[in-house]
Amino acid sequence: MKGKTLLAMAVLSTCALIFSSPQAQAETMLQGSRAVTWKDFLGVNVQFQYFTPDIYQKQMDRLDQLGLNWVRWALHWPVLEPAQEQYNMADLDAAMQAARPHGYNTVAYLVGSATFDSRAPSGASNAGQYPPRDDSIFAQRMTALALRYPQVSHWQVWNEPNIIWLPQADPVAYYTLLTTTANAIRSALPGKPMVTAGVAYYGQIRGSTGSMLQSMVDQGLAGQTIVAAYHPYSEYPEGDSVPDRDFLVRANALNASLHGAGVSQVWATEWGWSSYSGPVEMQHIIGLDGQADYTLRRLALMSTQDYQRIFLFNLSDLDERASVRDRGYGLLDLNGEPKPVYTALKNFLDITGPTLQPGDPPALASAPEDMFAVAWNKPDGTHLLMAWSASSAHLNLPGINNATLYDPLTGKHSPLANAKGIDMALTPTLQILAWKP
Repeated sequence: MKGKTLLAMAVLSTCALIFSSPQAQAETMLQGSRAVTWKDFLGVNVQFQYFTPDIYQKQMDRLDQLGLNWVRWALHWPVLEPAQEQYNMADLDAAMQAARPHGYNTVAYLVGSATFDSRAPSGASNAGQYPPRDDSIFAQRMTALALRYPQVSHWQVWNEPNIIWLPQADPVAYYTLLTTTANAIRSALPGKPMVTAGVAYYGQIRGSTGSMLQSMVDQGLAGQTIVAAYHPYSEYPEGDSVPDRDFLVRANALNASLHGAGVSQVWATEWGWSSYSGPVEMQHIIGLDGQADYTLRRLALMSTQDYQRIFLFNLSDLDERASVRDRGYGLLDLNGEPKPVYTALKNFLDITGPTLQPGDPPALASAPEDMFAVAWNKPDGTHLLMAWSASSAHLNLPGINNATLYDPLTGKHSPLANAKGIDMALTPTLQILAWKP
């Protein structure tokens, strides 16, 4: 489930892992604390086996053209085992084999309970949304998959159980499923990296004031050397409330708390926006161009945060098996052709280059209060400033006399020069200013 946060801010503020002060403020000018190499930091969600070979090969080629290397692969247990010990593996086997020459770093997750191992009431049409009746069977199936597909570097247990599990999310039962499965896989493949379910939003539990991430930490997550994962969807790139910059506030505090509790790796295994045209379902309508705009702004923000890896949802649009909204999250359309978001992302990555290093912000004569800006350096000494402002104000930089202004949404760029300091016309969409000292 994607889109606007389901639970109220009051719920978040009660969770120890979120933030302790409602007055916490995010900075307007942001800096990365460490170098970012895009192919190691940014991945995409994929479902190759649900497409024909000609289409998923095109998807893989498009992904390679972006220079990215990490994929998060969705596997659905009820599809793979529609009846007990009757398996439907041919499409997945073929897609896994096709992906091997591309050398992707792959995290795969198994989600859904097979009908024969679901706690659902007899005859329920949504048996997959209930947790497994016998955790050991789920663990056996995931272990078999890990042995069958050694190219998968990380295995993730379920997806968004904090809002999907019926009749109610159960953090203790989920943690038992997680550790049972991790132990089974590691018994067969010692040291195999494991990842928690990507919990929806910041881990809050539907219908409860609890936090699934907090519960996992309380139950000993850090001692399991398991990656913590969540899905920071929000209405806008800056959060559900742009003036409050609540995405920055919540994510920064949550990441710091998880790391402080001893969790070494924190991933955002889904984030993104749909280009769907309606009817409205939790996310307002932003269209193709809005999807491109929102994606770049959020990527710029997340690059500065203490995530070890992030995965954009999704590489491709999905067919009618998904909800109307969920069909539109792709960088590519159903035919494997680029959408505006793909082109904008490629422009962005071409401008920044493969690796960015922390950079000091430039001196500003003045800056609008609604500006967001991110400072980076390229290895060749080029300085970058990614910036946007809803008010479309101007930014004067007295210490910069010559620069180039890039618009990754359009692919256009223009020189700026002024002996007294250049003037940059901000826009509501992300632009990148580049200059050398």
